[in-house]
Amino acid sequence: MQYGMPRQMYDATCSDCGQTTQVPFKPAEGRPVYCRNCYQKHKKPSSNY
Repeated sequence: MQYGMPRQMYDATCSDCGQTTQVPFKPAEGRPVYCRNCYQKHKKPSSNY
Protein backbone atom coordinates (compact mmCIF):
# COMPACT_ATOMS: atom_id res chain seq x y z
CA MET A 1 0.00 0.00 0.00
CA GLN A 2 1.33 3.40 -0.93
CA TYR A 3 0.89 6.31 1.41
CA GLY A 4 -1.08 9.24 0.07
CA MET A 5 -3.03 7.07 -2.35
CA PRO A 6 -6.80 6.81 -1.92
CA ARG A 7 -7.84 3.58 -0.23
CA GLN A 8 -10.05 1.05 -2.03
CA MET A 9 -13.52 1.32 -0.48
CA TYR A 10 -16.31 -1.24 -0.67
CA ASP A 11 -20.05 -0.69 -0.46
CA ALA A 12 -21.76 -2.44 2.45
CA THR A 13 -24.99 -2.37 4.43
CA CYS A 14 -24.81 -1.85 8.18
CA SER A 15 -25.81 -4.99 10.07
CA ASP A 16 -27.53 -2.91 12.78
CA CYS A 17 -29.38 -0.03 11.15
CA GLY A 18 -29.41 -1.07 7.48
CA GLN A 19 -27.78 2.16 6.31
CA THR A 20 -25.58 2.00 3.21
CA THR A 21 -21.95 2.68 4.09
CA GLN A 22 -18.45 2.19 2.74
CA VAL A 23 -15.68 0.23 4.41
CA PRO A 24 -11.93 -0.08 3.61
CA PHE A 25 -12.09 -3.89 3.41
CA LYS A 26 -14.05 -6.40 1.37
CA PRO A 27 -16.95 -7.52 3.59
CA ALA A 28 -16.90 -11.26 4.30
CA GLU A 29 -20.16 -13.16 4.08
CA GLY A 30 -21.50 -14.08 7.51
CA ARG A 31 -19.54 -11.34 9.30
CA PRO A 32 -21.32 -8.19 10.50
CA VAL A 33 -20.39 -4.81 9.03
CA TYR A 34 -21.28 -1.59 10.84
CA CYS A 35 -21.60 2.04 9.77
CA ARG A 36 -19.53 4.61 11.65
CA ASN A 37 -22.25 5.31 14.23
CA CYS A 38 -23.07 1.67 14.96
CA TYR A 39 -19.39 0.71 15.05
CA GLN A 40 -18.88 3.11 17.95
CA LYS A 41 -21.63 1.26 19.87
CA HIS A 42 -19.99 -2.13 19.24
CA LYS A 43 -16.37 -1.10 19.78
CA LYS A 44 -14.79 -2.64 22.85
CA PRO A 45 -13.61 -0.09 25.40
CA SER A 46 -9.86 0.35 25.24
CA SER A 47 -7.82 -0.19 28.36
CA ASN A 48 -5.11 2.31 29.19
CA TYR A 49 -2.64 0.01 30.91
